Parts: sequence; structure tokens; C-alpha cells
Amino acid sequence: MSKLLFSFCLLASLSLASCSMVLNNLPGVYSLEIQQGNIVDQDMIDQLRPGMNKRQVLYIMGSPMLVDTFHQKRWDYVYSDQPKGEDRVQKRITLVFDHDQIIGIQGDLRPSAVPVSKSTNETTVDVPKRDLDRTLWEKITGLFGYDGGNSPSQKEPAALKPTEDAEDRSY
Repeated sequence: MSKLLFSFCLLASLSLASCSMVLNNLPGVYSLEIQQGNIVDQDMIDQLRPGMNKRQVLYIMGSPMLVDTFHQKRWDYVYSDQPKGEDRVQKRITLVFDHDQIIGIQGDLRPSAVPVSKSTNETTVDVPKRDLDRTLWEKITGLFGYDGGNSPSQKEPAALKPTEDAEDRSY
């Protein structure tokens, strides 16, 4: 009886495993493409330079896939992707540190000989100062004749005005 039960369980598990292989290849069945590991490209490697500290490397490369307990001076980055119908693409990079500074790069990609600075598409915009209207509270209190010193029509007291010689004073 136990051999029969064992045989049945073995046959059921094999058939279920084979069904999952067949169902992935059926037309109309969606399978999710998942990238594994950190995305590593040549632009990231080109930004790395000897002497960079670990924080700078974390900013450029992201967290390492593996920090080995026995080799804490080594960070490993592995990137694997297999687009549907194509061969698997796998890249491996190993960074070696000494006293919190990078001293070596090993792996599939090499940094360029010329230092590369990453350009940015960000722009700075100077926004002109707006003359804001009074708030609702200032309008209500203004109806009763109390401005609380916030009215733009009220002149600034002489004691609060900066004087020309105040800039020349050093403390």
C-alpha cells in the first residue's frame, strides 16, 4: 500500500511540474518578465574611480547583490535578464575595497580611461517674488480696524529698518 501511495505522489508531482512548463508556452498566456539583480550598465561603471568611498559607490551602483561575510572588502553585483524569446544576458561586477575606498573593479564591464561626469537635464528656474494678497484673517481683522501690523500699507518702524552702517559692523 505504501509503495502505491508513494508512486501516486511521485506521478502527481511530476505531472504538475510538467504542466507548469507547458502552460508557460501556450499562446495567450501572459508570463511576467522579471529582471534579477541590480541593473548594471557601462555608464554606471564609467563613473567609478579608484579612491571613491563606499557611500559614493552606493549612490552610483545601488546596494550590492552580495556582501560576503568572509570577504567584507568585496561587493558583488549581478544582473540577469532574459527577454522573451532571446538568450539570457548576465553581467557580473566585483568591487574591491580597502579602508572604505575602492581599489579594484573586476567583471564583465571595464571603466573608461577618461573620467566621465554624468550630465543632468535639470534646470534652475528663478521665480519672481509675488505680491501676495492679504489672508482671510487679515481681511476680517481689517474690517474692525485692527491690522496687527501685517498691513502692507503700514510703514516699517525706524527701529526695524536696516541702516547702511549696520552692514559694516562686525561682531
